[in-house]
Amino acid sequence: KYSNRAVSDQLEQGRFSRSGVNGEGTDILTELESWYTRENGQYLLEVTRVAVADLLDTSFGYHILQLGVTGGRPLCQSSPINHRIYVAAYPGVGVGLLAHADELPLDSDSIDTVIVHHCLEFTPNPHQVLREIQRVLTPQGQLLIVGFNPYSLLGINTYLRGLSRQSLWHRHHPVTEKRLTDWLHLLGCEVQDIVHLYAVPPAGGGKLRQWLTRADAWSQRNNLPLGGLYLLHAIKQVSALHRPRLQLRSRGERLIGLVAKPTGAPTPTPTTQTRKSTGKGDTAT
Repeated sequence: KYSNRAVSDQLEQGRFSRSGVNGEGTDILTELESWYTRENGQYLLEVTRVAVADLLDTSFGYHILQLGVTGGRPLCQSSPINHRIYVAAYPGVGVGLLAHADELPLDSDSIDTVIVHHCLEFTPNPHQVLREIQRVLTPQGQLLIVGFNPYSLLGINTYLRGLSRQSLWHRHHPVTEKRLTDWLHLLGCEVQDIVHLYAVPPAGGGKLRQWLTRADAWSQRNNLPLGGLYLLHAIKQVSALHRPRLQLRSRGERLIGLVAKPTGAPTPTPTTQTRKSTGKGDTAT
């Protein structure tokens, strides 16, 4: 057996990885990372981080996983869950596990919270990625999905850039909120809320930028559906009579188990909501 800390150390050092990472996907995510380093991208990332942090306040357990971009400034950083795993298809800052999102090398029912940051929009099989996420989530596990809203000023801009065959946006395939909600319903995940962000991109300087920033904040407070980004919050409703013990598989096997905390370790206690106990090894959310 390996301790929870030992598994964390091995993941951070990249000892568990898969070969054959898709080169095209690597290029796309690298370009998207670069886009987020620009002025408006940094503003959008900070707005997203604040919105995600509000939801993570009620997310408890032992393991949180993030798929997608911004490894240097992960959205899971504000989580009260200590064991954080950043998964990407290419090596980079903060990446602890190299893997394809549609075939995660993790045990079923092993992750308490999953954050998906633009992962679905740049993959040829978003539904399979969702199926895999649903598989690794614990019963009552939290799922946060961040995606570009095609019905927004930003969405129109990315569409036009795609028509001009700009490398990043030409390969962007937006997933609408309705389609995503339908997929999640079929997978036994109940959508709790959808928050819209970045309706009015800041531009210019001085008073104009201040006015646009205030207009964007007003839009977010009223959750207008014209935001360039949506943040969807869902909970896995599939129940289980017994949550399996999380174990570490050998390096030659496909699955990586995340060992549960030993008996007697303090259990995280939520402040706003709790999960019914389903057996030994349960955690609170």
